[in-house]
Amino acid sequence: MVTSSGKASRARKQSLTEERKLDHIRICLERDVQSICPTGFNDIRLVHNAVPEINLSDVDLECVFLGHQLKAPLMITAMTGGHSEATPINQNIAQAVEELGLAMGVGSQRAALEDNSLSDSFTIARRTAPTAFLVGNIGAPQLSLGYGVKEARAAIEMIGANALAIHFNAAQEAVQPEGEATFTGVLHSLRTLIRDIEVPLIAKETGAGIDREAARHLAKTGIKALDIAGLGGTSWPAVEVERAKAGDTRKALLGRWFADWGIPTAASTYEVSRSVNLPIITSGGVRTGIDAAKAIALGAQLVGVSLPVLAPATVSAKAVRVYLEALISGLKASMFLVGASNLEELSKAPLVIGGDTQNWLLSRGYNPSQLASRSIK
Repeated sequence: MVTSSGKASRARKQSLTEERKLDHIRICLERDVQSICPTGFNDIRLVHNAVPEINLSDVDLECVFLGHQLKAPLMITAMTGGHSEATPINQNIAQAVEELGLAMGVGSQRAALEDNSLSDSFTIARRTAPTAFLVGNIGAPQLSLGYGVKEARAAIEMIGANALAIHFNAAQEAVQPEGEATFTGVLHSLRTLIRDIEVPLIAKETGAGIDREAARHLAKTGIKALDIAGLGGTSWPAVEVERAKAGDTRKALLGRWFADWGIPTAASTYEVSRSVNLPIITSGGVRTGIDAAKAIALGAQLVGVSLPVLAPATVSAKAVRVYLEALISGLKASMFLVGASNLEELSKAPLVIGGDTQNWLLSRGYNPSQLASRSIK
């Protein structure tokens, strides 16, 4: 029997989760929460081909990801949900994604799993995008705290998900005022989930990157793809600083200290792509079509963006589409300028890697200069 005090405690928890989701939206819109550490893309140069021998109009961006055909290798990665203000945001993103034939991930579905009245902020995605590749989302800490097959299936059914992301946000949880930094046994829980869940599972970082060792551990669970979400984009510790400032000085200090913690996106993409035989989504500070092209040339199969889409998504689906079309055009132009007519050819494009990214990779035992002598044809 649930006591009245137990019900009140659960209601408070649900309310706090919902409030946190709204805080995240507002802070990301109103504050500069990008890491000051670079992604590493500026250390990388695609080698220009002055005689590409292809037409820009012939560049083909289509790809297959986890069995689903996409018109471009682009995903709007986990953004938001769990609050009524998130509903129009997800609707606008979903409409643009449906029209452009892209993929979309929703934010953590925990709030709606705790309180079904919040599910509309997630279900709107599938209602708006009936054929799009949609990715559900639950947190790795919740697996250690008791989430299992039941909750995973509920998250999948909520949006008719084609895949489910398990987000690993250790840095955020460590500094969040109400954080749950509970990761003991998470790999075992992940293996159990994979055994019993019908859709592919994606392991997703949230802005601190994945290294080769973690990638190998995750690959052994049977996970089907990795979203490396590296350092250089949105810093969730920096977001939590803004939340903690008003009443938790200790957590605010922690957030400042760890705002730039992690593995830069370019280095993470390189490491992981050479360590496991899994599809890789590169996200974390991808801002241009040139960044996207570099990510794919480094080893990614898809490129993810989130923060740049948030502001347009508060306006209209058209505003989201304008940004995404610019990103796609930039990727196509980059491919044309290196002579790559499709994504497989882009993955072989020569790259010159210098600066901090070169130093990182050399220190980790890699030889990035090998990429400079590759040839598309």
